[in-house]
Amino acid sequence: MNAADPRPEWVSQIPVFVLLWVAGLYLRMPIMMGPPLAPRIAEDLGLGGIGTGALTTIPVLLLSVAALAGAFMITVTGARRAVAIGLLIVAITSTARGLAMEPWQLYLITAAMGLGIAVVQPALPALLTVWCPGRVALGTAVYMNGMLVGEVIGAGLTIPLFLPMAGQDWRLALAIVSLPALLCVAGFALYRRPGEERAAQAVPIWMPAWRHSLVWRMGLLLGTSGSLFFGANAYMATVLAGRGEVHLLAVGLLLFNSAQVAASMLAFRYAGRWVRSSGPTLLAMTSTALLCMVLFLLLPGAPALLAAFVVSFTTGIMLILLVTLPPSLAFDEGPAPLAAGMYTVGYALSFAVPLLGGVLLDLTGYPAAAMAPAMVLAMVALPLCMGLPRGGDDAR
Repeated sequence: MNAADPRPEWVSQIPVFVLLWVAGLYLRMPIMMGPPLAPRIAEDLGLGGIGTGALTTIPVLLLSVAALAGAFMITVTGARRAVAIGLLIVAITSTARGLAMEPWQLYLITAAMGLGIAVVQPALPALLTVWCPGRVALGTAVYMNGMLVGEVIGAGLTIPLFLPMAGQDWRLALAIVSLPALLCVAGFALYRRPGEERAAQAVPIWMPAWRHSLVWRMGLLLGTSGSLFFGANAYMATVLAGRGEVHLLAVGLLLFNSAQVAASMLAFRYAGRWVRSSGPTLLAMTSTALLCMVLFLLLPGAPALLAAFVVSFTTGIMLILLVTLPPSLAFDEGPAPLAAGMYTVGYALSFAVPLLGGVLLDLTGYPAAAMAPAMVLAMVALPLCMGLPRGGDDAR
């Protein structure tokens, strides 16, 4: 603590943590508003089933396709400005979805929103090394908690809260939720930390080292986490309906999506410990998620929902750990290239693997087949957990 500043160190970190948490919130909340609003949007614009699903899948695909663009922007503008620019894009485009009058306009604007999110996602780990020196794991836990809370708010509060606030107008509801992000944009534009400009000049590399096995290993592990999570979210209704338990869907989805928030709360205390034992922790979480996915597919009733809760909880820990690793490792080129490579591989798998599950479901008519590709990926990922580098002294 600076001798001239009598405040405790944690007090000076409050603005940092508030900005990080709100940034995390807007990484997912605009995306997760899509499914609750989908019936109204489909009715207004005449969307079919595939077109309706694209409201959620297009941003996920952009998280992979545009991750390298985000890393490049960091080298041009610095991490803090990249976050501000990305959030500005998210605020404008998420609101502009409500102005679309044709399906192609909606898809184009949604893709632009995904681009903004893809800029922010690798920029936040790069920013943590300057804004939270010595507390990278805690900083990651803060914005990951915001991100996961954003998923729950977007999916769970859009219909009971945001639509009534907007007079049941889906276009106005998007604006009500999205425009406050401009306050966060202003915060990132104005708030600076000592040494920030020097750190920005020291990161000239943006292209991931594709020959480095760590990029692929971490990307495959991130893809495993995302495939199990997005796949279970997408096909839970099908699995439950297949055994006559569709009445459990609402409770099941609530438990499933709340589990990752619980994991992020645990991360406030244990994220540093997870990163310092990254390999064993990922092995334990991947194994547990795989086992519990099998139990969810085989067991009826409440035991199945409990197994699904554990799947979501363990994949949440995997996600938090993997996002924390890049800024915790001592690479000369900085965390952005590794993070961008990991996101490129991971979110490509998170998009493609559940999609392949849907193809298998259509071909076989067997509900459990929808989760087979994600489970195979998890088995492939198990040996990749061993020998991963541990986070350094900043992983606290």
